Amino acid sequence: MRKLIAFACEGESLAATLDEADGSIGLLIVSGGNEIRSGAHRGMAMLAHRLAAAGIPVFRYDRRGVGDSTGDNKGFLSAEPDLIAAVAAFRRAAPGVSRLVGFGNCDAASTLALFGRSAGIDRIIVANPWVVQPVDDLPPAAAIRARYHSALRDPATWRRALTGRVSIAKLLRGLKRVVTAKTEERASLATNVLTALDGWHNDAAIVLATGDATAMAFAARYRGGAKVKRFDTASHSFAGAENAAALHAAIVDGMAQE
Repeated sequence: MRKLIAFACEGESLAATLDEADGSIGLLIVSGGNEIRSGAHRGMAMLAHRLAAAGIPVFRYDRRGVGDSTGDNKGFLSAEPDLIAAVAAFRRAAPGVSRLVGFGNCDAASTLALFGRSAGIDRIIVANPWVVQPVDDLPPAAAIRARYHSALRDPATWRRALTGRVSIAKLLRGLKRVVTAKTEERASLATNVLTALDGWHNDAAIVLATGDATAMAFAARYRGGAKVKRFDTASHSFAGAENAAALHAAIVDGMAQE
């Protein structure tokens, strides 16, 4: 059964959805970006329904200023109080849950890595963690490297450049981004998220869409020991039946790990 819940966070009212089930291990889904709790293409709502049918209670919520929640949206780095309040609300609504796993995609994954411990979450499953502090309108440097490596070895790229169908200016901007990338963000978001992930030790699992720019940026930096599952897709949100099934299996597997 799906239940709508409201809970307080620093004077604001946050909206949440609980897919009820009898299991003692619960899943808290944190939405990425400015997505509402149903997720892209209702993917998180469908995931919650499927997991609850298998006996796993699932709690989703809108952080302040997003969806049905009141307040100002100050971004994922300001969402620690929201996460703490959501965990408390989940435990009140599902007192039979003794162990709590958090799942998030993109910057929601980074939210969980950074703040999940303080919120009282036992384990996290993070997909395509966001570790890039944007400095322009280009993709992350790791994604540029991967795409340019393939494109520059293709004679068709050079033919398009010579006939004006490829922007030389954009090509040069991308190459400059690659060259200067190593000096960017050394003590910033990437360092903080990667350090936080290391602190989870065996209580973290990572899911990556290998063709996704955000996942490429993370994979280029990650040297930790968490279990990593890679799926051959460019879909950041794991859209489509095949990707959704793979994500569901990865979450079930991650929740079963001790």
